[in-house]
Amino acid sequence: MEILRLATAGSVDDGKSTLIGRLLYDTRTAMQDQLDAVRRATRRMGGDDLNLALLTDGLKAEREQGITIDVAYRYFATDRRKFVIADTPGHVQYTRNMVTGASTADLAVVLVDARHGMTEQSRRHALLCSLLGVPHLVLAVNKMDLVDYDQAVFRRVEEEFAGFSTRLRIPDLDIIPMSALHGDNVVERTARMPWYNGPSLLRHLEQVRVPIDVAPDEMRFPVQYVIRPHTDEHHDYRGYAGQIAAGVVRVGDEVVALPSGMTSRVSAIDSPAGEVAQAYAPMSVSLRLADDIDLSRGDLLARVGHQPRTTQDVDAMLCWMTREPMRAGMRVLVKHTTRTVPALVRDVRYRMDVNTLRHSEADTLGFNEIGRVSLRTTHPVMCDEYRQNRQTGSFVVIDPATKRTLAGGMIEAA
Repeated sequence: MEILRLATAGSVDDGKSTLIGRLLYDTRTAMQDQLDAVRRATRRMGGDDLNLALLTDGLKAEREQGITIDVAYRYFATDRRKFVIADTPGHVQYTRNMVTGASTADLAVVLVDARHGMTEQSRRHALLCSLLGVPHLVLAVNKMDLVDYDQAVFRRVEEEFAGFSTRLRIPDLDIIPMSALHGDNVVERTARMPWYNGPSLLRHLEQVRVPIDVAPDEMRFPVQYVIRPHTDEHHDYRGYAGQIAAGVVRVGDEVVALPSGMTSRVSAIDSPAGEVAQAYAPMSVSLRLADDIDLSRGDLLARVGHQPRTTQDVDAMLCWMTREPMRAGMRVLVKHTTRTVPALVRDVRYRMDVNTLRHSEADTLGFNEIGRVSLRTTHPVMCDEYRQNRQTGSFVVIDPATKRTLAGGMIEAA
């Protein structure tokens, strides 16, 4: 059965956790012991009705404060499709957690409170979904019950987002009015908004096409580990283990090892289920080659004639996630696929205004700011542009002293 990965996004208190709780409750996929625990927690908090947000706000601090702090993953299925949901935080302090949840999503649901319209944080999250290459976006105009299901209010929010989104890269956009609290247009269509003729959120999630990121020939295999058992039974075994980042690899394929440029042929593919004739992303396998070549963790195998760029100079869009600003001349670590290399921030090209999407000259990037930056790595990285391949087009910036994550990056040019 096909799997759709989706992430919720939006500002604080727009109803993200309640929406996911409603999906789980109305599709009858929440376990009875979970529901019992939520009922007890609701009563302790002084509530009478079932607080569906508590189905996803699992941390004690989240329940006490009424906000989502960490990414919560939930799973459910219908007769048509399986779903993996990432409930991401709305608070500006946890934007980095939102980036984590949305980075692997096929679809993002950006919630907006119908009373308030687009806020700075909902704009930031929509921009990040665009930069992260999320193929499908749903704008969920939530809390329509608090504006008496007024069509004029919905149209006003719709027009506000339409004006903002014209400069975003959003291949597919749908806008749905709903009330997550009461279940209107979440799983079933509601009679309270007869002026809306589109599908419910669940019906849309069941029907949207799950994208295929790259062509089969664009095979990318970052080497995670070299397997050498050194036993009498397997004394001559040499396998290169890792997760296929893109494309398909078959026994007999001619491959090139990067950055060395040495070529060989795939002689066998070992999977957890045994030897297979072919494997595809995102399978984890061990490849055996016909030739003994110098290949280690951080190197990459690609099909001959379809290899990525090998470069030390990278231009990327960064979301800066720490209080200390990024400056030209800063020394950092770049973790790209399985390779981690020292790098120098050459310059900050521009900063992007999340409200107007305008570019302005800048020499620094501050906390939660987004901008374009040039980096120079000390060793080559094998990369694609992010819009072509999300796996080999993304990276993480790390503080070399503390090992803290500083930023998430999407490669624009190499």
